[in-house]
Amino acid sequence: MLSERSQIRKRLWKPQMARLLQHPPKFLPSEWHIANKNQCHKAEAQRSRSERLVAESQRLVDEIEKTTRKSQSDVNKKLEQRLEEIRFWKKELDDKLEQLVFATEDLLIYQTRLEKALESLKEPLHITQTCLEYREKRVGIDLVHDEVEQELIKEADVIQGVMALLTRTLEETTEQIRLNRSAKYNLEKDLKDKFVALTIDDICFALNNNSPNIRYSENVMRVEPNSVSLEDWLDFSNTNVEKADKQRNSSLLLKVLVDRVLSQTASDLHKQCDVVDTAFRNGLKETKGARDKLADHLAKVMEEVASQEKNVAVLEKAILDQEGPAKVAHTRLETRTHRPNVELCRDVAQYRLRKEVQDITHSVARLKETLAQAHTELKGLNRRQLALQEEIQVKENTIYIDEVLCMHLRKSIPLRDGDDHGEWAGGLRPDAVC
Repeated sequence: MLSERSQIRKRLWKPQMARLLQHPPKFLPSEWHIANKNQCHKAEAQRSRSERLVAESQRLVDEIEKTTRKSQSDVNKKLEQRLEEIRFWKKELDDKLEQLVFATEDLLIYQTRLEKALESLKEPLHITQTCLEYREKRVGIDLVHDEVEQELIKEADVIQGVMALLTRTLEETTEQIRLNRSAKYNLEKDLKDKFVALTIDDICFALNNNSPNIRYSENVMRVEPNSVSLEDWLDFSNTNVEKADKQRNSSLLLKVLVDRVLSQTASDLHKQCDVVDTAFRNGLKETKGARDKLADHLAKVMEEVASQEKNVAVLEKAILDQEGPAKVAHTRLETRTHRPNVELCRDVAQYRLRKEVQDITHSVARLKETLAQAHTELKGLNRRQLALQEEIQVKENTIYIDEVLCMHLRKSIPLRDGDDHGEWAGGLRPDAVC
């Protein structure tokens, strides 16, 4: 097998060697002339294309130079227009900022008035709440939700309502000041950006082809990710101006509201103070009348207690008196059980003795039942006596709380009939609150 392959290789190698040893081919004279002519034609064509390219290049240079000058001139005009536009908006923002600053300063004054008004309501509210706390020390049935408590609660509600109204108004004022400052911040930030943009565009507008600081920059055609359109730019500044106008108008309306709130709340407090005082006087009159009636009933109950105690003594003596007959009957029955033999007979005497024991036991049970009832009634009378005494103490406690503590404390309230309760200057007047 191997020898066959070797023979095949030898047969293939001999023709290849013969071709390598042959001389290169020779061309004909006609072929030589054609080749020279082709070279001349190609050179002429190449030269013509080059001349046309030179002429076209000159025209292109002239055209591009003209276009560049025109483009640069157009850019300068656009930069000039842009500068005018920025200056216009900068002036608008400056005007709105000045107006907003004045409005905020006024609101700060009104904020102080409201804070003083709230502070001046604390003492009247403390007095009312103290009266309610005193009256919480009433005990028993007197811890009632009566007219006095209702009016005190209403008085506290009126004061707290005024305080809540003032607090809400103060919160609105504080929030409006915050909104004003937010709008002011946006205006100042916009103005700062406008100033920087104006400076940059001024520099750009002053540049020319002979400026010393001009240079190439890498990736100059990039679009910044945070860049905005012209419409967005206009909307941004216009929105800041509109917000500033809105907050300034809101500030003016809020000032009117504060004036009205401070001038309308003292009358309700004055009226409620008089209503509470009247309720206290009426309540004291009613409580004293109830105390006197309870005292009358206490005297009658004490008389009945003495009578029932005598009745208990009589019943106890009657029960004690039944012990002798009962012992005699028991002794007789016990003794007769010792009779001998047939003499232990259930005779008439035996039956009568048994009947006597039963009668005495029944009588004693009735007496004890009646005694128990008497003790129950006596306990009931004693409890009623204690209850009446406690109730009288309850009434005395209530009278002390209402008359000595509350009425005396309420005398320190400055507001009384005839006092002025008009508009509160610089906040809530301390002498205009009950």
